[in-house]
Order: sequence, then C-alpha cells, then structure tokens
Amino acid sequence: MNKIIITSLMVLALAVIPIAHAQFGTPAYQKLTQLIIDESENIQVKHVTGVSNSPVSVNLFEGVITDSIIVTNEDGKELEFGVSGMPDYGSVTIFSPDQNAIIKYDLKNMFRQSDNLLTLNIGYPKPFSILFSEKTELIFLNNTMIQLGDKKGISINNGGYVNVEYYSEIPKQIEEVSWRENKFDVEIITDSEIDKFNFNQESKSITFQINEKNKFVTINMKEELVGSPYTISLNDEKILYNKSVNKENYVSLSMKPQAVGEIIVINSEYVQDLNQNTSNDNLTEVTTNNPNDYFIWLVLGGVLIIVVIVVIIIMRKIKK
Repeated sequence: MNKIIITSLMVLALAVIPIAHAQFGTPAYQKLTQLIIDESENIQVKHVTGVSNSPVSVNLFEGVITDSIIVTNEDGKELEFGVSGMPDYGSVTIFSPDQNAIIKYDLKNMFRQSDNLLTLNIGYPKPFSILFSEKTELIFLNNTMIQLGDKKGISINNGGYVNVEYYSEIPKQIEEVSWRENKFDVEIITDSEIDKFNFNQESKSITFQINEKNKFVTINMKEELVGSPYTISLNDEKILYNKSVNKENYVSLSMKPQAVGEIIVINSEYVQDLNQNTSNDNLTEVTTNNPNDYFIWLVLGGVLIIVVIVVIIIMRKIKK
C-alpha cells in the first residue's frame, strides 16, 4: 500500500494549525459517504471522491483504525495518500486525485450495549448514509422508530450527529386475540418484562403492564384490530408514540415509557364517543332536597295551622 505519513511538512504546518483541525489539500468533493455495518456490528466506512487537479483532503469519522485505511481508484489501483490529525480528528490527503478515489477504513469501539439493545452515536459534517445487515429490521433513530423493510439503510441528508439504536436479537412476545370470530397475533417487541396482557373487544383496546421504564416498546398488529386513530396512555396519562403502516395493513406503534405501569392502546374515536355520551349535556338532572328545606316547611305549616285555629276562635266569639 502506497501510504505516506506526512512528517517534516506536517511539523511546519502544525505550528500554526491545531492538530484537531489539521488538513492538507482542498476539501474533496465527496460523491458518497457510507457506513456499512455487518452482522457482528463491525463498521466499515467508504468515501468516494471526485476528480481534482490538485491534492484533496477528506475528514475521517471518529474512531478510525489507522492501519485499516486503504485508498484506491475505481480500477482498484492503490493511490498515494497521507494521514494527519490522528487519533481524534484525522484526515486523509490524496496527492494525485486525477480519478475518482475510494477511501475505506474500519471504526472501533463504536457501540454501547444495554441488555439486548445496541447504541451507536455517530456524526459527520457532510451527508452520509448507514447500511445495516440483513438481520436488522427495526431501528430507532433519535428515538423515532424506522421499519427498514427492503431498504436496509438510512440517509442523514444534512449531516450532524445521530443516535441509532437497534436490537442484536429482537425480543418478541406474541399474544393471540379473537375479534369478530377471527384470530389475530399481537406482537410486542421490548427488552422490558410485560404481563397482564388483555384485549377488550367491545372498546377495541389493548392493555398490558410494563415493568421497566425507559425501554422501547413496539406493538405490531393488524390495523383493523384497534383501528386508527390511536390514543396511548401510561397510568391514565397520554404519552407520545410514533406509528408506521406497511403494505399488508399491519401497524407498528412505538413508545418509550418513562415509568412502570399500565399501557392502554385504544381507538381515539371510541374515547371521544364515550366522553360525549357521558357529558353533562346528555345526563338527566336530578335535584335533591337540602335537609334544611324540610325544617322550613314544617315551621311554615305549623304557623299556618295556628293562624287557622286563631281565625276559627275569633269567628266563634263574634257569633256569640
């Protein structure tokens, strides 16, 4: 490999340029910047640059393994290049970029793992994409669920840092429910322990107990089972969720409960109808008597009787 480590020229340049930002050559036009993750969570980075008449430089991702850097043209011929600014903010300088160049290298120590969930926090100042292995079907990008389907990748169009999470092995719990004489599978994906699952056919609602907080919970089911739009509550308080629907009318609802307790997934229209049917406008008013009212009526009745008796006595005396 025709690798050149810049020495004396670097010493002179670094006297005025901080090492974290050291860069030789003009910034390359990057036609493609891509991270490829295999089934063992190894990451290979690939940059494809355009043609230039002068040396160009390409910033590298943090965590690069220096010995893995390879620079070739489109025909596979290795090109001369230099590396600077390692280990934190490295860059590669290509000295003769008279063809499209391809830079490849590996990253190390990029994943954190908690239980079954892998977390990758990574960033780059230019647009880049991430390709996942075939086994990865579901990811969470900045806490937003994404079903990969056939695409197997995402594009970060504006660059910047992203937080990507996904399961090394998807933890599934499948519950069979009946509705309108049909049977449906409700799939719950989570690292948290859940129990007390129940489907209420009348209210078209699903409830279950979540026993750990700050864990992703994803529900996959036939959309007609509960029906859109949805309301999701944790301990009777509405919580945020995101939704996706695939071509077979299966809906995925994902949330990250901040406390333990009961999750309720219900049709919003049913809740609205229920509230309307129990509003004050539709209730029969019932008036109850205050106990003091009875006492007042007794006093008035007594006074009236006395008045009548007095009138009778007076009338009798007049007649005599």
